[in-house]
Amino acid sequence: MKALTFHGKRDVRVDNVPDPSIEEPTDAIVRVTSTAICGSDLHLYEVLGPFIGEGDILGHEPMGTVQEVGSEVKQIKAGDRVVIPFNISCGDCFMCGQGLYAQCETTQVHEHDKGASLFGYTKLYGAVPGGQAQYLRVPQAHFGPIKVPENGKPDEHYLFLSDVLPTAWQAVEYAAIPDGGSVAVYGLGPIGQMCTRIARHQGAEIVIGVDRVTERLEMAARHDVQTINADDHDDVPAMIREMTGGRGPDSVIDAVGMEAHGAPLGKLAQTAAGLLPDVIAEKAIEKFGVDRMEVLHECIDTVRRGGTLSISGVYGGMLDPMPMMQLFDKGIQVRMGQAHVKRWIDDILPLLQGDEDPLGVDDLATHRLPLDRAPDAYEMFQKKEDGAIKVVLEP
Repeated sequence: MKALTFHGKRDVRVDNVPDPSIEEPTDAIVRVTSTAICGSDLHLYEVLGPFIGEGDILGHEPMGTVQEVGSEVKQIKAGDRVVIPFNISCGDCFMCGQGLYAQCETTQVHEHDKGASLFGYTKLYGAVPGGQAQYLRVPQAHFGPIKVPENGKPDEHYLFLSDVLPTAWQAVEYAAIPDGGSVAVYGLGPIGQMCTRIARHQGAEIVIGVDRVTERLEMAARHDVQTINADDHDDVPAMIREMTGGRGPDSVIDAVGMEAHGAPLGKLAQTAAGLLPDVIAEKAIEKFGVDRMEVLHECIDTVRRGGTLSISGVYGGMLDPMPMMQLFDKGIQVRMGQAHVKRWIDDILPLLQGDEDPLGVDDLATHRLPLDRAPDAYEMFQKKEDGAIKVVLEP
């Protein structure tokens, strides 16, 4: 089969690789019909390469048609249309019983002291072959796959159940926005876009989105979001305070993460780590400050006293500086973490079933390209060229 594989920093290729097969009775094989590129994939493309092996298959936002199931898989069958959550969880362990599916004890990567295994995302998270491929082996298929209807709606209407929608839903839940309250979302990539829409859907009165990319700001504005172009203002937190009665919003969501623009020291650290041999770079990234922290610091500055900061953007460094005095003095609550995908599906899926589109899922994908063009798509997405906000690949 064809699959997108990693060959080094900014070097991904479509290779011919062996087809996957059933290895455990809880496996399934899915023929992938659509698979998206995530902003987290760009972290692998640019920063986290030392943790990936050459030839590893990327991608963690797939959906498709079930081809075969193992003997213990009863909830799905051949021919079913399914979305595959990016984290792999068993549904039976203690953590899954708490709804903490991203911490599944069955698939935790104990060697690296990490949570549940993820598709297509470095050896730190199990080095499980990913979904930017024609076929995908799905472990824990007795629980994980999300069955969606054959109702004539395109893949993109359901595809984002794999990551974007549950990640954004959790970010909004963690933000604890009071009914009729206010929220600022830093970063209007796919997660940030959906955070603003979900917050509005759940009753937020004031929803503010911050970014530097014109197309992202325009997309958010289409969904009743007040937008701020960070390039046009020297003090974005001060501007947001002016928009929220002088005290700041009740909640702030960081949907950017480790590769924020306008963060020269973090960029320097990431560049330096990228020049090191992989074994040394791994330790440097894990143990030292390699994140671009400016956006996170602005989020802390922005949120009102006693408010809540929700972090959905991925961070990776150990010694990154945190303004602990400001966090403590303002009495800020902070919640973060990988999305517990299956925890939120019962809330989200009904919103996709009717004729309406309350979350605007049909206004997110900006590009659909064949898998063969995936290397070009990664470059375009990373450089934010051609208005790329969300790219969907078709194997």
